[in-house]
Amino acid sequence: MSIKRVGVLGLGLMGSGIAQITAANAGLAVIALDSTEASLRKGIDSIRKSLSIMAGKAIAKGTKDKVTAEADVEKAMGLITPTTDRFALKGCDLVIEAAPEDWEFKRKLYQDLRSFVRSDAVLASNTSGLLIADLSREFGDPTRCLGMHYFNPVPLMSLCEVITTPTLSPRHLDSCIALIKAQGKTPVLCKDSPGFIVNRLLVPFLAQAIALHDRGAATTGDIDTAMKLGCGHPMGPLQLADYVGLDTTLFILQNWSKAYPGEANFAVPAGLKAKVGSGMLGRKSGKGYYHWEGDKAVKPVE
Repeated sequence: MSIKRVGVLGLGLMGSGIAQITAANAGLAVIALDSTEASLRKGIDSIRKSLSIMAGKAIAKGTKDKVTAEADVEKAMGLITPTTDRFALKGCDLVIEAAPEDWEFKRKLYQDLRSFVRSDAVLASNTSGLLIADLSREFGDPTRCLGMHYFNPVPLMSLCEVITTPTLSPRHLDSCIALIKAQGKTPVLCKDSPGFIVNRLLVPFLAQAIALHDRGAATTGDIDTAMKLGCGHPMGPLQLADYVGLDTTLFILQNWSKAYPGEANFAVPAGLKAKVGSGMLGRKSGKGYYHWEGDKAVKPVE
């Protein structure tokens, strides 16, 4: 594998997970970049906590002894270098961008990144809905831009969508696929298109569940129970929308509805806008379609 050092830009929920699997699973050096020392500390603390939990489970199962498990945690942490200095990315073969899902923010970021990454480095975005072609135009070299869309929680979810464009270098694509496999994930390829595979199918599904709720056809609990028992889903659509973030779901739908006017699948339900407008964002705010205690949905909001 030609990738030896990976930069992770943004050490939030997704970025910290990507940094973790790159160090712990692939055994590669990681430059973890964020804008403030506080956000870096939060991200690094999150990685250590996640690794410690996984180590505890390995010890409990008997797959590792305590000394080995703890040593593996320290080894992974030692491979991660937190920094607020963008120029530290100059030493990276690949930079994975996990910045906030905001087009104007990312547009400026990609323009700035020309000065902070090596001229032969690959740039991957963890975007869940923005087009890679649009991001690569801002960066200025579409031959080395692609999407690497991981899923939350990154250490546990097995999938990584790899989003390609006609201008992407096959050599860079092969290198990134090799890295994803080394991280312990399964790559699937998708051409650059709205929502790629998972979100293109999932977000309209969530929107339809919200619209069904808006019409008063069924309660939150009954909608979710129906999809869990009737379709074998581990989590109902309204609980999942809460878990993802109602603001994130709204942002994706609004972007798609602007870019593709008249597409019925991208219609924004009124109830979704109302909840986000009132600060009910789901799990992250403690209330959405459910009342939440941490990561646990306690009861529906009716």
